[in-house]
Amino acid sequence: MRVLHTSDWHVGRMFHGRDLLADQESVLAGLADVVAGERVDVVVVSGDIYDRAVPSGEAVSACTRVLDRIREAGARLVITPGNHDSAPRLGAFAGFAAAGGLHLRTRVAELDRPVLLEDEHGPVALYGIPYLEPEPARHSLGIDATGHAGVLTEAMRRVRADLAARGPDVRSVVLAHAFVTGGAPSASERTISVGGVEQVSSSVFDGVDYVALGHLHGPQRLAEHLRYSGSPVAYSFSEARHRKSVWLVELDAGGLAGVERRELPVPRDLATVTGNLDELLTSPAHERLVDSYLSVELTDRVRPTDALRRLQGRFPHAVHVEWRPASGPLAASLRYATTVRDRSDHDVACDFVTDCRGAAPTERESALMREALAAVANDERAELARQRGSREAA
Repeated sequence: MRVLHTSDWHVGRMFHGRDLLADQESVLAGLADVVAGERVDVVVVSGDIYDRAVPSGEAVSACTRVLDRIREAGARLVITPGNHDSAPRLGAFAGFAAAGGLHLRTRVAELDRPVLLEDEHGPVALYGIPYLEPEPARHSLGIDATGHAGVLTEAMRRVRADLAARGPDVRSVVLAHAFVTGGAPSASERTISVGGVEQVSSSVFDGVDYVALGHLHGPQRLAEHLRYSGSPVAYSFSEARHRKSVWLVELDAGGLAGVERRELPVPRDLATVTGNLDELLTSPAHERLVDSYLSVELTDRVRPTDALRRLQGRFPHAVHVEWRPASGPLAASLRYATTVRDRSDHDVACDFVTDCRGAAPTERESALMREALAAVANDERAELARQRGSREAA
């Protein structure tokens, strides 16, 4: 049997205000070509199929079209919810969907009831463990153990017990949405920490042929049978070097026979660049970045005005700008308490303008701040006098 391991589609997600839906649908619809070309029997999605618990109508429509294409290409699907999904919404009409080859495993109470599929070697049991929020899951499972490790340990105990009862010839695949120790996070995952502990040991997942992990967005191998597929599209600049891909898992009569990477197309490259604004806008060396999503770090000594709009004149997909002057007051700024000690309000206000703008206020601006501070002080004195008069009258 051939299993295509995917996860973290996050359909409907934005990227620094840019709509990614068309890019997402293009990449995900291409999974149907992998299914047809590699003779894939089942596609698994290990959580976070949507980016929100209540996805937009457009996101649902795009996801439906993708699932239809995969199904038409000849694969069945098994999907579990992640921490971004709403398990009840995702699992609605699961019984009807299963009749068409879409298996939604969203209920904690049913995590040890596998989807059973057959190939020439016999049955394969696919167990879908939905994302387990520790405290609600602990009560649903009826255990005293706490935290992610506690609930996932109990979930896998139930999976192994069911698998053992089915006999030694049944091969197994587990879908789980979790942060396993040894995995490398990126900047685009939502934390699932509870009490400061979100990671679980890889040994929790011992005893099955393959574990299709979701949650971390970089494709990675923790063990031959224990892998993250990562997200199909980059969702942060920390993922610029990721090779977005899916895992093609082969099961033979003895269990796991092999795993191969299949890389996915990149709709638009991600890039970062550092320099002063004029150089970035004019240097031919940056022409290669014109079609990339771009994060820019500006080193101008004085903060440029309307920098993002000006950058987008040359780089239409520039989406993020930070100002980090290479020298000057901001680069050498002191701690706040040290900066304001024994200084007048006027001096502190002038320094604030200097730090924010990279240039000291003009004489006129300095005078305006002095007048404003004096007006505030007069208002405060008048309010204190009013309150004192009210108390004396009482």
